[in-house]
Amino acid sequence: MIIDLIVLCIIGGILLLIYMVREAFLNKVIEHEMVFPDFPASFGKVSIFFISDIHKRTVSESIIQNVKGRADIVVIGGDLTEKGVPFEKVKANLTKLKQVGPVYFVWGNNDYEVDFRDLDAILLASGVKVLDNTAVTFESEQGEKLCLLGVDDLSQERDRLDLAFSDAEENSFKILASHYPDITKKILPEHNIRFVLSGHTHGGQIHILGYSPFERGKIKKVENTILLISNGYGTTSLPLRLGAPAESHLITLKRGAEKLG
Repeated sequence: MIIDLIVLCIIGGILLLIYMVREAFLNKVIEHEMVFPDFPASFGKVSIFFISDIHKRTVSESIIQNVKGRADIVVIGGDLTEKGVPFEKVKANLTKLKQVGPVYFVWGNNDYEVDFRDLDAILLASGVKVLDNTAVTFESEQGEKLCLLGVDDLSQERDRLDLAFSDAEENSFKILASHYPDITKKILPEHNIRFVLSGHTHGGQIHILGYSPFERGKIKKVENTILLISNGYGTTSLPLRLGAPAESHLITLKRGAEKLG
């Protein structure tokens, strides 16, 4: 009886481990429809492919084919890489993501584990726009404007939301990319930032009996804005997930009665 119980526990443990590895290496694209009453109507709709926390992973060709032709821009939400990842893998991932659309990048804490000057040079050579406390403005033929702002790594106090905000057009629909969800604590009503893209927490990565220090990825209203927290695509340390599967996002924004997808 005891031996049977031990065998069952071993089998259960192996099955759980296999499941956790599977969750860590999923190639899931979650599709969101975000509707805002103040989104500039002349843009029609704008679609963003958002991927964060790639770390050691190679972006799957299946993801690229899923979103290719469906996204207007790509936003990398930090932790594109980490210590020990060859720059050749980083270049290969960027080449894949560029097939989807123009690529924008914000720094994460693990990106600074490598020679960040070399990484910055790779991003520049790859035609990736680094949003390090800056903003980029898109303008429709009717003159309406949409701004994508990005801030540098918050954990090292490199973030300067004030500089990013000052670089953005005042009368524009503003989206902010930050590796850290906690950037929302610095957003003021007068910033009028309507949507924030973030990662970093991996959605808790491993939830034991449903508990983890971090909440699962989600879209939620917070004070002064709306926040997307992604579970992220890769992992750090152990390549395992439980209750917070790997994910990326295809986000469509348009005008209408408010709806958070």
